[in-house]
Amino acid sequence: QVQLVESGGGLVQAGGSLRLSCAASGSAFSVYAMAWYRQAPGKQREWVAAISRGGGSTNSADSVKGRFTISRDNGKNTVYLQMNSLKPEDTAVYYCNAGRYASNNYYAYDYWGQGTQVTVSS
Repeated sequence: QVQLVESGGGLVQAGGSLRLSCAASGSAFSVYAMAWYRQAPGKQREWVAAISRGGGSTNSADSVKGRFTISRDNGKNTVYLQMNSLKPEDTAVYYCNAGRYASNNYYAYDYWGQGTQVTVSS
């Protein structure tokens, strides 16, 4: 079992930046790959970015590639999402997830945080 708590969301103008954090407690954090997902109003939850257990491998959705960076600090049991050049279409509730990485694909376990709202104004 792992518990996840996201923070760092807020209201930002287009072109601005935010850094989201997800703090984990419970099971050993470093045994899990981690990912960020987002869900906009009226849309399905979508995968944003993932990082391997040790942080050596990352991957991200084409819609955020070059703008968002996922990282982790296993000493602090925390995963981050640095979001730059934000666009109104990035507006969503952002969730972190614990899972596993295999063959450069991320597989989500049923461990989710409560989410943090990101709103980008035009």
